[in-house]
Amino acid sequence: MKITTYNLNGINGRVALLLRWLALAEPDVVCLQEFNPSDERFPERAILDHGYEAIWLGQKSWHGVAILSRVGEIHDTRRGLPGEPEDVQSRYIGSAVDGVLIVGLYLPNGNPRPGPKFDYNLRWSDWLHDHLSTLVALDSPVVVAGHFNVMPTDFDVYVPDHWRDDALFAAEVREAYARLLELGWTDALRHLHPDERIYTFGKYCDVFP
Repeated sequence: MKITTYNLNGINGRVALLLRWLALAEPDVVCLQEFNPSDERFPERAILDHGYEAIWLGQKSWHGVAILSRVGEIHDTRRGLPGEPEDVQSRYIGSAVDGVLIVGLYLPNGNPRPGPKFDYNLRWSDWLHDHLSTLVALDSPVVVAGHFNVMPTDFDVYVPDHWRDDALFAAEVREAYARLLELGWTDALRHLHPDERIYTFGKYCDVFP
């Protein structure tokens, strides 16, 4: 199963781009983040016509997560983190597809630092840690994919010195990500390429002509 993640930065202005990418990359499952519109404006019909089922949790502005599948029915398992009344932003969605539990997430951006957004990033990371600690021990395969809003190492970003003051480069944010791995999760990219400079974080841009 080919599982991918895609940060859209707004879906309704980029539906054609998304559909073109689906045709080129041919993923089986896609976790989308930051598609922005409210639930009723999600372009389900266009995605269905392209061969993908979809579930989504929308929210106007810089939020929204969705999961697309072309390899079987998507069983909706969770919307939002459990037991957290402060978790009012649409940043977490869980599903089961063809025997695999797939989580799509969009961790809050912590900028500017210090400030309430940075504090919320750390709180949300704690909530996520508590929840993922219950999933890592499951017998079924589990994939957590999305936008973690972190630069875990200098290898993950171009010119690291340019990012030292960014919240996503902060020691606390890196430590929160490291604590997830300590639970037993595997960073798939670093597992395959532990010492290569492969950029996992960058400013948004459209990459298809």
